[in-house]
Amino acid sequence: MPRSIPLRSAQTVAVLAVTQLIGWGTSFDMLGVMGRVIAPDLGLPNEVVFAGLSIMMIVSAFAGPATGRLLNRHGAARLLAAASITFTIGLLLLAAAQGIILYVLAWIAIGAGGAFGLSAPAYTAVVERAGPDSKRVIAILMLFTGLSSAIFWPILSLLNETVGWRLTFLICAALQFFVCLPLHLFALPKPIAFAADGNAAQQTPVPLSPEGQRKAFLLIAAATTISTFITFGVSPSLLEIFRQSGASPALALQLGSARGVIGISARFLDMLLGRRGNPILSAAMGVMLMVSSFLLMLAMPPSTPLLISFILLYGFGSGVMTVARALLPLALFSPREYGLQAARLSLPQNLANAIAPVVFTAILDRAGAGTAIATCAMLAVMSLGFVLMLAAQVKAATRLCGQT
Repeated sequence: MPRSIPLRSAQTVAVLAVTQLIGWGTSFDMLGVMGRVIAPDLGLPNEVVFAGLSIMMIVSAFAGPATGRLLNRHGAARLLAAASITFTIGLLLLAAAQGIILYVLAWIAIGAGGAFGLSAPAYTAVVERAGPDSKRVIAILMLFTGLSSAIFWPILSLLNETVGWRLTFLICAALQFFVCLPLHLFALPKPIAFAADGNAAQQTPVPLSPEGQRKAFLLIAAATTISTFITFGVSPSLLEIFRQSGASPALALQLGSARGVIGISARFLDMLLGRRGNPILSAAMGVMLMVSSFLLMLAMPPSTPLLISFILLYGFGSGVMTVARALLPLALFSPREYGLQAARLSLPQNLANAIAPVVFTAILDRAGAGTAIATCAMLAVMSLGFVLMLAAQVKAATRLCGQT
């Protein structure tokens, strides 16, 4: 396979990299900088302000199945454009908020925008346009989206210091309406995945019966929901876990920052593998690395080398699993079904994302880092079990097809 990607795929990545960076940066990543800034002006406790993220995830979760049907019916470009408009409305409401009512309504709108415009719809746009090269193009796109907080936190901080938080949100709304909306409407290449050969679009990579497809979907849902529950639960508590494990504040911050770099390197590896990559194998490897990291923390006495080993294993494993979550539906279902199945999977995943930080914070505060890590280890083993069951099902179906 040539190392370069076709021009239309490069154009797709360029458009979606910009809109996904803006999408994540002006929604989920935003409160990391702005949350404690706006709380006093709104007269709300910090925890209520940060609950906006939970509202976003819950709304996105329940909008997931409808998103899948809309993707299947209208294609990704229209839904991405609708997301830009919905994000704009949510950010305008946020800029105008004086109390809890408009604040909650704003995050409901942002949650709907997240369902229509973040992750699954963007990956569906790639599948519609990149065809057989979709795996590698999605991995390339994820390299950029993984940088959203690193890019937008300094920008939001500078804007807030310069013009205040309300004008900052108005600028974010302008980015959605005047940058993302035109890009989604006019800059994406026309879909090609299903135009030339309708049979190819319907062909599944693995010969599964309808019952086998339902079982595969449930196994993917279980494995990915548990893994995302772990990663979204651990991320906000990572510095506290390091602190309770004996790390100095400076070392904890260094290790926490290194996790993002390690995760990006895992995405880069998936990009290099391209079509040769196997999402099921990647998922198994990612979860095994996560299991190893947690067991290592439980088995060894706290030390700096231990914490470095942990962040290397956990950071790389969670990074690999992040890519695998996006690619698993493409490995099991037809290109035409990708958007529908990926959006359906977002329901349990986003619900897990919404409750995981609360659950892990409670465990960490009440029972300590050891219990939190043991919980992660147990959940990671369960996720690995579901991935291995999925691999066995695919192997059996492929062998049966070969015999016939």
